[in-house]
Amino acid sequence: IKKVQQIYEARVEMIGKDSYDWAMGELMAYATLVDEGTTVRLSGQDCERGTFSHRHALIKKEDSEAEYVPLNNISKDTRYYVYNSLLSEYAELGFEYGYSTAAPNALTLWEAQFGDFSNGAQIMIDQFIASACTKWGQCSGLVLLLPHGYEGQGPEHSSARPERFLQLAANFNMQVVNCTTPANFYHALRRQNKRDFRVPLIVMTPKSLLRHPLCVSKADDFTEGHFQEIIVDEYADKKVSRVLLCSGKIYYDLLEKQQSEKRKDVAIIRVEQMYPLPEKQIEDLYNQYKKAEFYWVQEEPRNMGAWMHFSRYELPFAMKYIGRRSSASPATGFKKVHDKEQAAIVAEAFA
Repeated sequence: IKKVQQIYEARVEMIGKDSYDWAMGELMAYATLVDEGTTVRLSGQDCERGTFSHRHALIKKEDSEAEYVPLNNISKDTRYYVYNSLLSEYAELGFEYGYSTAAPNALTLWEAQFGDFSNGAQIMIDQFIASACTKWGQCSGLVLLLPHGYEGQGPEHSSARPERFLQLAANFNMQVVNCTTPANFYHALRRQNKRDFRVPLIVMTPKSLLRHPLCVSKADDFTEGHFQEIIVDEYADKKVSRVLLCSGKIYYDLLEKQQSEKRKDVAIIRVEQMYPLPEKQIEDLYNQYKKAEFYWVQEEPRNMGAWMHFSRYELPFAMKYIGRRSSASPATGFKKVHDKEQAAIVAEAFA
């Protein structure tokens, strides 16, 4: 009870400080959609409280097991449904895919306990989510929330396998995003339901960023902003010699190095949407930094992540790779080795 109370008290404080974290950004997306008449349905293993205890969308009374969902006080006509699912990704994702096609005007989401665990539902992803619209004209707006990020937790708790989704991505059959701010995630969720067409949304959701002090957004970012496929660097100066393109959590590691060393000659560009790739915006970057060297920086091994995805595009510049070496395993099982690898990636990015 004390832990849940602290979470809700912290959310009240966020309003006063005008500094909203990831969970608040997500819940505000659901709340505004419910207020506007959209049914929201979220299921997954442990998704009621969130795998990392960040969401707590449903509260249970300790003495009676009675359930209380705060977001269901917003509208009398529209509801927010949240369910902990059985431990079968294959069965659960198949059900939610079917639900999303039967209720196209609802926002239907499935969250993996760890992004790696989505491989248990790979048949559903290959056979239906990625290809059903092309094969049969059966479109779906299903959202997959896949926790992703290298934290030194081992090969089964690091990668949501973004490379698999990017390999399946073609003909605008899905969207693959890796957001770095609560507001951008908020807009990605709302955009999903406000469009007049439906395609699946694959989100590499964070782990450590759920509580990272810099991974926050202001109220204006939600009310006046929009989804940004690319977020440019406002700190770097005009005489940039090196441009680092990245996606997701690695940005904050690079940012710490950039700020501590006051490296205004290095621009860090966040590619928030990996598919469809915002080619025009990337071309504009080249026109802005024509004299700079371009690098793609990632946490994943070279044969994974988004690196090979860029080979599909004719970019106006040559881009070099910074990241882990190719590997059969998504990550090392040793925390000390992980820390050493991570430090080496950041150091090379600013060498």
